[in-house]
Amino acid sequence: MTFRLKRRAAPPNWPVSRRGTKWIQRPAPGPHGFEESLALSLVLRDVLHLTESAREVQKLLREGKVTVDGKVVKDPARGIGLMDVLSLGAPPTQHYRVLKSRLGKLEIHPISAEEAKFKLARIRFKHTVPGGKVAVTLHDGRNILVPANSQYKVGDTLRIELPGQKVIARLALSSGMLAYVSGGSHVGEVAHVDRIEVVPSSEPNKIHFKEGFSTVKSFAFVVGEATPVISLLEGVAK
Repeated sequence: MTFRLKRRAAPPNWPVSRRGTKWIQRPAPGPHGFEESLALSLVLRDVLHLTESAREVQKLLREGKVTVDGKVVKDPARGIGLMDVLSLGAPPTQHYRVLKSRLGKLEIHPISAEEAKFKLARIRFKHTVPGGKVAVTLHDGRNILVPANSQYKVGDTLRIELPGQKVIARLALSSGMLAYVSGGSHVGEVAHVDRIEVVPSSEPNKIHFKEGFSTVKSFAFVVGEATPVISLLEGVAK
């Protein structure tokens, strides 16, 4: 696989101009899918405009001044996706969270140093592993062992401390909770969960919101109770 990608062939949800250099960095295989992630070099040069060339990007990374979810990253092709926390500087002085706009584009949203101390991760799967233990797989690819009698369910969101990577809170996918819509025609909006509809077929279950619309369950990303625990892009419904 080549890590080069023609700019004109970039996915439509990438926040990059179709004009400019012929080639751009393709994100390496990792925790997020190709269309759902941006390569670090692309973010630093074409989105944040902190560097002017791939060489400057590599120099910045070699100096250990870039972290993703609290861990130093030196691979320019490392992809970052929804809810990942990007910090720059040593010690970090600039912090960003990856979100989606109402147009479905991945956005690098500035956040405070306090908010950069945690990330949110949605539970995609829950399964038993050897030894009778239980593990949950999160939307960013990580697997976490949890107590066998834990109340964690698929669709819940875990609040994870950075850089320690410890689970500090659970946000259950239940009625009244605030959910961020990560896909579909209402992508980027935040709405109150009304009920969960279990569809008796091969089709995905649905989430109905008090605001009068619905989406598939996998698009609902719980972000708080009365108010979101993270800052959001301007113009989203709360």
